[in-house]
Amino acid sequence: QVQLVESGGGLLQPGGSLRLSCAASGSIGSINIMGWYRQAPGKQRELVAAVTSDGTTNYADSVKGRFTISRDNAKNTVALEMNSLKPEDTAVYYCHLYRGKPLYDNYWGQGTQVTVSS
Repeated sequence: QVQLVESGGGLLQPGGSLRLSCAASGSIGSINIMGWYRQAPGKQRELVAAVTSDGTTNYADSVKGRFTISRDNAKNTVALEMNSLKPEDTAVYYCHLYRGKPLYDNYWGQGTQVTVSS
């Protein structure tokens, strides 16, 4: 079993920066994708950014150039560096793990609130 624990959410003003971190306990598998999703009130959960076990990254168009995802495979952690934050970035951010072959399963963190407001 895998547990994902997030940290780093908060309240900040537009234009600010924030770093989210997620630590995975248990076996995350050798082929996996770690990422961040977010869900704003009244909206569907959406992918923000993801990074594969071999380092390939993917970003939502809305955050390209502002957010950076990184991972530490030795520590089983993934981080999201968020810069130039906008009010529309306000959401609950969830850490996600997809374990590929041969496990093919998903895990979610409990979520951390990010609020961008003046």
